[in-house]
Amino acid sequence: MGAVDLVGKAALVASVGPSSYADWTNANHRIRRLLSESIGTAGLTFVLSGGAASLVRYGGEPLHPWQLAAVLSALGALWFVAAIYFLGDISSHFNPAITLAFALRRDMGWVKAAAYWLVQFTAATTGALLARGFFGNYGNLAATVPQPGHNISTAAFEAVVTFGFVLLVVSLANGPKLNGPFVPLAVGAYVMALGTLAGPFDGGSMNPARSLGPDVAIGELSTYWIYLLGPAVGSVAAVAVARVLRGPATAQEARAAMGTPLARRSEI
Repeated sequence: MGAVDLVGKAALVASVGPSSYADWTNANHRIRRLLSESIGTAGLTFVLSGGAASLVRYGGEPLHPWQLAAVLSALGALWFVAAIYFLGDISSHFNPAITLAFALRRDMGWVKAAAYWLVQFTAATTGALLARGFFGNYGNLAATVPQPGHNISTAAFEAVVTFGFVLLVVSLANGPKLNGPFVPLAVGAYVMALGTLAGPFDGGSMNPARSLGPDVAIGELSTYWIYLLGPAVGSVAAVAVARVLRGPATAQEARAAMGTPLARRSEI
């Protein structure tokens, strides 16, 4: 295979050399990446579930659905901005749909993607359960629930909004690094805009882990399949469109997807 054919992780190996790439395969860096994913994903569900419960329990006058959606979208967006700023150079997917996209574009291997998914789903559940422990089971713990009779349209809607989110992240990773000076603001802006739009309709998930955590915490998983299927379809579609818009994954995208090892931080 010629260098022109190398994409994603393979392009990164070719650009830095096999000996330097060993830093990315180092066990310590793998642990850092998974720990970063755990903190970011658990923090997201803790903020959302805790915010919903706190607003309902202690917020005074009941909020209209659009008001609650706007507040929770702001909380989620602000958490994304903060978490990407302080964890983006290590790993800041915080979403199984993003990890799926990077794996499909060959920025990371499927075994590592599976480890990410395990950590993301576990962390999201832990964050929601922690919020329930502090605030009780109020506000449905920000669980994402479709409107009655709209299961299929909700799955389609989740595919659309996740498509945009994944396309944004992949495009940013293929340009400036995911922890670049303005990248977290772009991610937060998208989450704020689409979360406010989608919140009253279906909770505005765009993230299978974010939906699983509150569902497990309240013990209601009957509609979870919607928030797994929709984002997965949206992620696959976004990868296909990104291939047309920006071509194959670059070495820079793989760097953004896999973080920066400590041993190489001063050189990359």
